[in-house]
Amino acid sequence: MDSPSHFDHTLVRGFRTLKDLYENTDELLLVEDEPQNYKEASSDQKWIEAMEVELDSINRNNTWELTTLPKGHKAIGLKWVFKTKKDANGNIIKHKARLVAKGYIQQHGIDFEEVFAPVARMETIRLLLAIAANNKWEVHHLDVKSAFLHGDLKEEVYVTQPEGFIKRQDNGKVYRLIKALYGLRQAPRAWNIKLDNTLKSLDFKKCALEQAIYTKKSKDSILLIGVYVDDLIITGTPKKEIDKFKAQMEEKFEMSDLGLLAYYLGIEVTQTNGDISIKQSAYASKILKEAGMIDCNETLIPMDPGTRLTKITEGTMVNSTEYRSLIGCLRYLLHTRPDLSYSVGLLSRFMQEPREQHMKAIRQVLRYVKGTKDHGITYKHNGGNKIHGYSDSSYGVNTQEGKGTTGIIFYYGESPISWSTQKQATVALSSCESEFIAATAAATQALWLKRLLSKLTHTQEEKITIQVDNKSAIALMKNPVFHGRSKHIDTKYHFIRECVEREDIQVEFVSGEYQKADILTKALPKIKFLTMRQLIGLKDLSHSAYD
Repeated sequence: MDSPSHFDHTLVRGFRTLKDLYENTDELLLVEDEPQNYKEASSDQKWIEAMEVELDSINRNNTWELTTLPKGHKAIGLKWVFKTKKDANGNIIKHKARLVAKGYIQQHGIDFEEVFAPVARMETIRLLLAIAANNKWEVHHLDVKSAFLHGDLKEEVYVTQPEGFIKRQDNGKVYRLIKALYGLRQAPRAWNIKLDNTLKSLDFKKCALEQAIYTKKSKDSILLIGVYVDDLIITGTPKKEIDKFKAQMEEKFEMSDLGLLAYYLGIEVTQTNGDISIKQSAYASKILKEAGMIDCNETLIPMDPGTRLTKITEGTMVNSTEYRSLIGCLRYLLHTRPDLSYSVGLLSRFMQEPREQHMKAIRQVLRYVKGTKDHGITYKHNGGNKIHGYSDSSYGVNTQEGKGTTGIIFYYGESPISWSTQKQATVALSSCESEFIAATAAATQALWLKRLLSKLTHTQEEKITIQVDNKSAIALMKNPVFHGRSKHIDTKYHFIRECVEREDIQVEFVSGEYQKADILTKALPKIKFLTMRQLIGLKDLSHSAYD
């Protein structure tokens, strides 16, 4: 639960994709004149035109055919959904009408089978950006218009005629869907299969370790593509190969070429002179606005070192829906903010019955966010192409059960690409044991990253160095003999010994003051926190920082 890569997608089940949630957060916060139904929209010319554009797109794609409803079949209702699309600064780009099927009445096994569609993990996207920056490649962004309308349907699905556009001469008839519609449970899966087949037909290979990454390599070119539903991130060299790929995709689908990647799932991306920076300033402002803390006082650290949070039964209960909503928003902010990993991870443990003390701690995190909205990560040109990591643990800090906290952070060159804070699953009897458990968790992540990097760059796998600040734990990893002090440690944690023996991983000692994972395992005092924040690679990316 405590790792940002395990962001709970169920929190946003009502949206088509996470992308919609982070593009449309404005609608949650600002009162917009968006129609709630067809009746309200039919009195405004701009929305009528938006509906006509949507129907035109559906008809051009040969999505359906008019027919009589066969016996024993039910027609699924359709609903108009209206959205005002905005850019990162909140300016209106366009008015969009979407025809959505009421897929919630579909029954599994009758109307649909498979629904899962893979999306790229955020740490993979960060690695992709780091590789691009290191090689001075441009990163481009493509969006498929009405993507779900391209997916071919295997099942027999019928829908009613859309409100306001019922053909008088065909009243009582229904549409049989040939391709998917938004709202159908199987729509994401159908689109993903279509895209997968298209990319394979263009000689791309799917990455076995990350299902939403595709690569294409020839002797003088390399292309990498990351897929998140209908958003495609393209990088590689030479530039003419990227342009050729865009042209090939435009032949097959209606595409929006968004040029150089600048805004992706609520993350602002800046590409300058080969360096690539990521931050979430606009999203941080939206969280503060939603929490009613846009004018709050700033604080220098997200959590005071002496903070003791427990699952107590006394104290005033707070609104758990509001608490969970704030936690969900802050967890998404972790994608560019490792400095918040510990405090947000700790507060995530109290979502069941949050009390006033927990809400007070969240408010301090938000006050810290207010003062550091423009902080983010920069991936540098020529920053190095080796992956190395740090693993640390805090022994028995801030847990009632006496379980330690694992902190892991991995770097590509000088910049962080993957980090997590997790409560350890078992109670450790010493700090050495706690560090050993943390290093094992780091080893599993290191193996995955090492293989992923090898697949993306088509190079040999190289062993990864993990830096640990406990000499006893390192001795335990390198010493194959089980002695009295370690025989009780769960067998699975001895996995790291095997990795060290096989030379997949190298473990080195690092002194505590240079232990970058320290900030992920406990609340640090002010000066130490600010020093560590700078050390892990987090910078103020506001415009003044570039001048």
